[in-house]
Amino acid sequence: MPVITLILLGSILLLPAAALLSLRWASRSGQLGRFDRAALLPFDEEEPVGRATDQILGDNRR
Repeated sequence: MPVITLILLGSILLLPAAALLSLRWASRSGQLGRFDRAALLPFDEEEPVGRATDQILGDNRR
């Protein structure tokens, strides 16, 4: 029983700490900057922003 308790308590403390350290690293290294530019990466000349050109099972809604 004490082993399970230690594992649970350890995970309750270590997992949030790892998440916070990862978030801190991402913000300091610039990973969280320029969301607007990253959101436009899938678009190119063949599929311009704001115009859906994908077809799903033959359904092309325009």
